Amino acid sequence: MTVTAYTLAVVLDLFIVFIGARFLLRPRLAAAGYGVPAKPAGDAAYLAVKGVRDLTFGVVGLALLIFAGARAEAWFLLAVAIAPFGDTVIVLRHGGTRAVAFGVHFATAVVVLIGAALLFAV
Repeated sequence: MTVTAYTLAVVLDLFIVFIGARFLLRPRLAAAGYGVPAKPAGDAAYLAVKGVRDLTFGVVGLALLIFAGARAEAWFLLAVAIAPFGDTVIVLRHGGTRAVAFGVHFATAVVVLIGAALLFAV
């Protein structure tokens, strides 16, 4: 179970680093994948904010896992699960599809919570 817990934590952290980088490098494409396409003009700053937020979450998660251990990472994952739950609501409230809201964001939140539970069990 230890290998599974650590592997899932690393994959989740690297995945959110990738998403953050994507929002910084290809913001319109990333926004479409998020479930709420960006308007042609005026959303650049908000897309960059999301990119920095996600990139930071991933780097902090990796740092906690490496330098503080499984329990710190478990608490971190438990706390940051708020973000994908919030993303679910944002997609639903701003015209995104239920498939993306639940199939991407809500499912991500559940996987993050599973990762936290596995790390607490290690």
